[in-house]
Amino acid sequence: MAKVPTPYDDDIDDGEGLVAKGRAGDNAAPLTISEISQLLKRTVEDRFGFVRLRGELSGVKRAASGHFYCALKDEGAVLDGVMWRGNAERLPFRPEDGLEVVATGKLTTYPGRSKYQIVIDRMELAGEGALLALLEKTKARLAAEGLFDAERKRALPYLPRTIGVVTSPTGAVIRDILHRLADRFPSRVIVWPVLVQGQGAAEQVAGAVRGFSALPQDHADRPDLVIVARGGGSIEDLWSFNEEVVVRAIAESSIPTISAVGHETDTTLADFAADRRAPTPTAAAEMAVPVRAELAATLKDFGARKERAILRPVQLGRERLEVRAQRLPRPEELLQPQAQALDEVSERLRRGLMDSAAQGRERLGQLRLSPSVLERGLRDAARALAGQRLVPALVERPLAERRERLAALARLADTLHPDRPLARGYVRVVAPDGRTLTDRADAVKEPALTLKFRDGDLAVSTGGTPPPASPRKPRPAGTPPRQDDLFG
Repeated sequence: MAKVPTPYDDDIDDGEGLVAKGRAGDNAAPLTISEISQLLKRTVEDRFGFVRLRGELSGVKRAASGHFYCALKDEGAVLDGVMWRGNAERLPFRPEDGLEVVATGKLTTYPGRSKYQIVIDRMELAGEGALLALLEKTKARLAAEGLFDAERKRALPYLPRTIGVVTSPTGAVIRDILHRLADRFPSRVIVWPVLVQGQGAAEQVAGAVRGFSALPQDHADRPDLVIVARGGGSIEDLWSFNEEVVVRAIAESSIPTISAVGHETDTTLADFAADRRAPTPTAAAEMAVPVRAELAATLKDFGARKERAILRPVQLGRERLEVRAQRLPRPEELLQPQAQALDEVSERLRRGLMDSAAQGRERLGQLRLSPSVLERGLRDAARALAGQRLVPALVERPLAERRERLAALARLADTLHPDRPLARGYVRVVAPDGRTLTDRADAVKEPALTLKFRDGDLAVSTGGTPPPASPRKPRPAGTPPRQDDLFG
């Protein structure tokens, strides 16, 4: 049976069918997807091994591994980018969506998604405008958290004993601060040396601020005030003090802080977080301590005011006393009525005594002592005596009472007799003239003494010089001896 030709016979004869077959003279073997992907990867990397791209960041995210992923875009295209962890940790700023940057790296492909991307080695902000935009975004975000609120600001200590300074130990800033402190009020300064610019500066500054705050309250090196200082420079030079880690460390500091970064026109986020902002490091030293001479003058003025305040009531009291004393009458005026009354009484007394003497003299003159008068008085006394009846009881009772009192006095005299204690072992020292001596000084003066014991006397010699006998005054001739004169 003859074969009927079809429209597809020509194609079949050309070797195209369901199963791939090699053609005569064909040396182009088919490539795998991995092979073509690797070829594309090598081609792209060889051709674009070093590129610098400018674009806006989008879709920024940081993986748990530390790698950084983003996309760079402009008005007409988007390019994925990746930065490995080592390079991402060295970024001098925090990437955010919307920032315009310049990325340096190499183009490569990602076969798993059939896409090309840039592996970023270094990333920089595309001009000062982008840097300022990042600054404003960071400022707005931190302000929304309340880190810049005025309620968080604390008053600076009036006279700090120790001042901590976070700055570079080799720059002119620390010398200016020390010189200014020495001029105003010499104080103890502890410097925490840090980098103030470049890679790692922000972490060192934040660590220094947190290090001062971590010191115990009773630690000898814990400052009462912390100054974060740096000299002037461009916005890039001062960028470390705009880093979030520095701002948060200053805001969380338990010690009052002064931010003295740059010159008067320079402003960083650290200035907003600190308790006080100083336009220059020298001004920070002036804020930290008062002028010693002015303080001494103030203390002297306070002392004078205190003295005046103490003496003022005394002065006022003295003035009031003088005024009141002037209003008081004189002493002689106060005593004048009493003196006059005394004079009158004295005069009356004198006249009364004179009248009494005159009356007594008159009565005495009227008396006539005659024998008849005396006999009449004797007879009256005899009649009165005869009228008295002597009852024995009236005589015996007073005698008995007197006898009892006499016996009581005898018992008391026996009890108080100086020889009574001799029975208890005491000795009485008697002088030659019979006096009982109680002082050693009196006993030494006597040449001999008599010691009276319970069972007898003992004569002793002291070797002293007898005192001269006082001469007895002769009794006038014809004077009878008195009853109490034992020597007649």
